[in-house]
Amino acid sequence: MSVNIVAPMPGTIAEILVSVGDQVSADEELIILEAMKMENPILATSGGKVAEIKVNEKDKVDTNQVLIVLE
Repeated sequence: MSVNIVAPMPGTIAEILVSVGDQVSADEELIILEAMKMENPILATSGGKVAEIKVNEKDKVDTNQVLIVLE
């Protein structure tokens, strides 16, 4: 079963903290999303393995856009 990690708000990807294949635990920081001049950590909603990273640093994203897929 895969879990999509989505952007909670529009912004710019400031930093990607994980790589494909990494094991992550619930509440681990995955991405830093810059929005309204603030850096917002995007956390894993559950533990799992990073299956896919759908964005790159400096990408602009919209609310509910899929950023990372965990399996």
